[in-house]
Amino acid sequence: MSIGLLLPGALLALAALALPILIHLARRNERQPLPFAALRWLHRKPHPRRHLRLQDIPLLLLRLLLLALLAVWLAQPVLHGMHERRAYLAVMPGVHLATVHRQVLPADARMHWLAVGFPPLAQPAPASVQPIDSLLRELDASLPPQVPLIVLATPVFDGADAQLPVLSRQVDWRIVPGNPPAPAAVASPPPRLQVRIDSEDRSQLRYLSAAAQAWGAAAPLLPATAPLPATTDSVLAWWGAAALPPALSAWGARGGTLLLPAHQALPVAAQAVPVWQRASGEVLLEAVPFGRGRMLRLAQPLQPERMPELLEAGFPQQLRDALQPPAMAAARADARAHAPVTGAKPPPEPPQPLQPWLALLVAGVFLCERWLASGRHDGARP
Repeated sequence: MSIGLLLPGALLALAALALPILIHLARRNERQPLPFAALRWLHRKPHPRRHLRLQDIPLLLLRLLLLALLAVWLAQPVLHGMHERRAYLAVMPGVHLATVHRQVLPADARMHWLAVGFPPLAQPAPASVQPIDSLLRELDASLPPQVPLIVLATPVFDGADAQLPVLSRQVDWRIVPGNPPAPAAVASPPPRLQVRIDSEDRSQLRYLSAAAQAWGAAAPLLPATAPLPATTDSVLAWWGAAALPPALSAWGARGGTLLLPAHQALPVAAQAVPVWQRASGEVLLEAVPFGRGRMLRLAQPLQPERMPELLEAGFPQQLRDALQPPAMAAARADARAHAPVTGAKPPPEPPQPLQPWLALLVAGVFLCERWLASGRHDGARP
């Protein structure tokens, strides 16, 4: 352990220690002279030279100590080497506690779940998928370099990254029996559908409106000149005879989703990917990337004779699944091939600040100084 100062230049404030000394030297006792008539006939004799004397030594020392402590407080003292050095055990959710107790571990090891917040092992195991690789990096950065890290991993786990975690220490990576938490199904909200139209032919749009109502949302029919949404989290359908307006194209390129009818051609040369097909393989809806967004085009007109799926009960859900972006599944990794490797630079060990404790000491010295200054009996002021 060692003590350091974050602002050593603040020790220049120690020059203020001269103030109490000067005040005590310059102080005079407040004694009023009393005239006495008989003394006027006496000749004044030379007095011996008086030496400077310090009075109230304990009070002076307290004031010097108070100023010295304030100067050190301004310098922000810190203490290095005071962090916990015990071994750290991180257990993946899915490992049974009986398995943990059968492990050979240091007697004073700290035991926590490898989960967000690193809850103690005494708490119930988290039931959701955890970002294992990100948690390993966070744990490595928060522990001092000398602390041993032990990880109990299930044979497979979710929450892995695209690459192995690179840490600053050698990890005791132990693969033990266990089942990771199952990824929870995320209920995504229905797409917000808006329709832009520049013609009088609205016969096909009733099927889009009926599908949106089945989602529990509305699909307003707006003119071509209607203002565009401020955000790109909607699905804009362009239904008209004219080409796609430039403003609508720019909105889609910023990250929006555009839906075009069958008679509209895709204005991009990328290879279209089917997102909705019949059992026979015939494409009903295809998509291409468009800037940071997507552009979808129906392969058939929204007419029952051309697209019998419009009259089926599953049409709203099929259209909803096709319009929503594909969900990213949690990355699953094999623990045998996903052990952390070393090579990262050790993070600097944060020092322990001493200012809060020093502030308490300053307050105690100040109270003692006030008590001593107010309890003097000679009547002299400090």
